Amino acid sequence: MMTRPYQICSNCVMDTTDSAIAFDERGVCDHCNTFYRDIQPSWDTGEKGKAEIERMVDAIRIAGKGKDFDCIIGMSGGIDSSYLVYAAKELMGLRPLVFHVDAGWNSQIAVNNIERLVDGLQLDLFTEVIDWEEMKDLQRAFFRSGVSHIDTPQDHAFFATMYKFATKHKVRHILTGANLSTECIRNPVEWMYYQSDSRQIRDIHRRFGTRPIKNFPLTSILWHKLWLPYVRGIKVERPLNAMPYIKTDAKQLLMDRFDWQPYPQKHFESRFTRFYESYWLYERFAFDVRKVQFASLIVTGQMTRDEALAELEKLPYDPETIGQEVEFVANKLDISVDKLNGYMTMPKKTYRDYKNQREFYDVAARIRNALGIEPGSKR
Repeated sequence: MMTRPYQICSNCVMDTTDSAIAFDERGVCDHCNTFYRDIQPSWDTGEKGKAEIERMVDAIRIAGKGKDFDCIIGMSGGIDSSYLVYAAKELMGLRPLVFHVDAGWNSQIAVNNIERLVDGLQLDLFTEVIDWEEMKDLQRAFFRSGVSHIDTPQDHAFFATMYKFATKHKVRHILTGANLSTECIRNPVEWMYYQSDSRQIRDIHRRFGTRPIKNFPLTSILWHKLWLPYVRGIKVERPLNAMPYIKTDAKQLLMDRFDWQPYPQKHFESRFTRFYESYWLYERFAFDVRKVQFASLIVTGQMTRDEALAELEKLPYDPETIGQEVEFVANKLDISVDKLNGYMTMPKKTYRDYKNQREFYDVAARIRNALGIEPGSKR
């Protein structure tokens, strides 16, 4: 089989480690061209965005009238969700319930950040704890499956739990920190398959799990993309897309105002995600998620390409401490370090090797793109 020659985008830092990447005659990748063609023209954080925020606030206040809170915000302790909590209370004048899902991998910094924001803004916090024995079994099953997306159980638990809470308590509005400013370029599907695909979770668990799933929260694309918004009227809002949101400014505000603690890299508020994104994906699959994160910052003018290239010269993990990280993850999952290291060298698999709902996601993406609801979906 012919090996594709290495090529890096002349505009950002995405390259042929994304096997589906395409370049135009100028050497600019399809990620950049999708942003400039489909996202940037309709992305407005000025007057149009302000009007969108006002519409959103009016709808949320009306739906929450007479209730203890008018919306819920999922908070991990990372910068996006932390800034969103601040913005919802201080800039939008809302009464959010801060919702946190404890999947067993919180860093101490994440715990500190959540407490500082909640206390500083005098908000209520609700924490849902995931069944740890079932979580461990699912995570071990994903390791045994050989796929790259071993963080799926944790991510799936986060939003499935939030959707179930909103349904049970008739909350009409869920606010999320998902945003175009730092996430306009998405991880390729081959790097991170859709975490919400419950068919894939069930199949991998059926083949590699050792105990039944009784309490682990599961959702499905049909339930949360169609039933909840169009039948139950539960909407997921992304306010950060309608207001100025610059990563360095947001970080400084949170540090000054709440003594918020920054992380070395996006998503490192979870100990497992730090292991997964900095070490597992990089060493086993040669997928460096910093390229996606930096590419988003480059096209939105928050980082230069030279700065990104200089950062990518460094390892994404600390070679002095990675042994301790591996030992920590192995101990948490009740497996030996040798077993965990053995997973690094087993045959590589993809989402295609297991039952999945990829066709539904592709159809949904085409519909949402056509309606302008979510331009620039994963591919």
